[in-house]
Amino acid sequence: MTTTRKSKQEWREQTYEPAIKRFAERQESFQNSSGAVIDAVYTPEDTEGIDYDRDIGYPGEYPYTRGVQPNMYRGRLWTMRQYAGFASAEESNKRYRYLLAQGQSGLSVAFDLPTQTGYDSDHEIATVEVGKVGVPVCTLADMETLFDQIPLDKVTTSMTINASAPILLALYIAVAKKQGVAPDKLGGTIQNDILKEYIARGTYIFPVKPSLRLVTDLFKFCADQVPQWNTISISGYHMSEAGATAAQELAFTLANGIAYVNAALEAGLQIDDFGPRLSFFFVSQNNFFEEIAKFRAARRMWARIMRERFGAKSPRSWSLRFHTQTAGVSLTAQQVEINIVRTTVQALAAVLGGTQSLHTNSMDEALSLPTDKAVTIALRTQQILAAENGVADTVDPLAGSYYVESLTTKVEEQATEYLNTIEDMGGALVAIERGYIQRQIQESAYRYQQQVESGERTIVGVNKFTSDESAQPQILRIDPEAKRLQLKRLADVKQQRDAKEVQRRLQRVEAVARTDENIMPSLIDAVESNVTLGEICDTLRGVWGTYKETIVF
Repeated sequence: MTTTRKSKQEWREQTYEPAIKRFAERQESFQNSSGAVIDAVYTPEDTEGIDYDRDIGYPGEYPYTRGVQPNMYRGRLWTMRQYAGFASAEESNKRYRYLLAQGQSGLSVAFDLPTQTGYDSDHEIATVEVGKVGVPVCTLADMETLFDQIPLDKVTTSMTINASAPILLALYIAVAKKQGVAPDKLGGTIQNDILKEYIARGTYIFPVKPSLRLVTDLFKFCADQVPQWNTISISGYHMSEAGATAAQELAFTLANGIAYVNAALEAGLQIDDFGPRLSFFFVSQNNFFEEIAKFRAARRMWARIMRERFGAKSPRSWSLRFHTQTAGVSLTAQQVEINIVRTTVQALAAVLGGTQSLHTNSMDEALSLPTDKAVTIALRTQQILAAENGVADTVDPLAGSYYVESLTTKVEEQATEYLNTIEDMGGALVAIERGYIQRQIQESAYRYQQQVESGERTIVGVNKFTSDESAQPQILRIDPEAKRLQLKRLADVKQQRDAKEVQRRLQRVEAVARTDENIMPSLIDAVESNVTLGEICDTLRGVWGTYKETIVF
């Protein structure tokens, strides 16, 4: 005997609408961060346009919707990579060794603002920011101290640095060589994503064209000399933190990725030489299912872009690998302990979405750099997900959900609309110059803030479920002595080095900057001769000038 399945519309009319007339729903409309309306229920009707082989497929196979490895976490867990760096190289080194002892499986370095913007710690512009939001690194001595007793052939390191990325990688290679570790044995990732600095963060130094030249020089050098190194982490995280929706984060990140691929091709690189070492960096925000759908859509979109648009032949070029960080902007200074819950849910979304590495924010980061206790809880959160809950036992467990598959397609459609608009303008570089991407993010951030202030969007502990508690949590205080020690080490290096050799190395950097020669070898030679990061950046400023921000209203 056969039965005819009731249609969704019939269910709506016969069952749903009578019920909500008796018991009204909490709000008139339910929407995700990208403005898509969330239906009350999802059925096979919502996935009728999805073809399993074309749009979903198997894990480890094109279009990688279900993951880039066939067995995902059944073989190897995601890398637990807690982001850390503060005060001084000595203090940061202690934190790294503490985290490794607690079971962290990869290092992630946060640099202070002077280092990010190409100034030494003794520069008059830099002194008030030394060691405040990351570790100061000016010289080879700083980098040696930072990685003291950490064998660089045994760990992978992620460095969150952009405008000065080639110099920091040069320092890392120089330290490895002093440890006896060859460049081809190094594994890790350098962010090296300058376009999102022009969009959302602001830690740029040089104009766009020479900045892209630095990016592609690093691509080429690593393809030849540091083959296990991920040469860029194309970041949507910071755009989300600035206010982008999930669909905007995805679209603008992939638009930047397309721009980097174009720049590399124009520089003469072959797509399958650098494509496999491209990586991405996304946020995991509060909207659980939307974030999972975003990660799945990202893989599918990038696979199609690389294979169909750029003609990449290697499956490794098609597969989008990404790091995830839980949402710093979602952390509240009020009732800091409940940030543990937020971070846990966000981390679970990243795991179910198939991330390759993960940073979980610490509960106290809305107040200060995290304490040892807070960062340990953040790491333990990942370890519980990995060991206790079974979420890593099967690949893409939410696949086939009518809601998840429908939402994955919806996020892809929304992101594609933005991508098409950017392409019609002439690509990401033009869209940034015109302020289009910046304006879209600003408008989304404004809408979000209006919703919070009106009470339409609930922030627990801030505009609802508040507490009168007056007790202040213990926060990390930076010892002023750390800055003094940093300045002393820098002064000692400058006093003890060979001044003539420094000038010779800087002249070589300047000469290379004026040609098409790859700049990385000259940077490595310079830092090995104790030339400082600030001196190199000042030399390059003299050749290329500095970037002037596009003001968007």
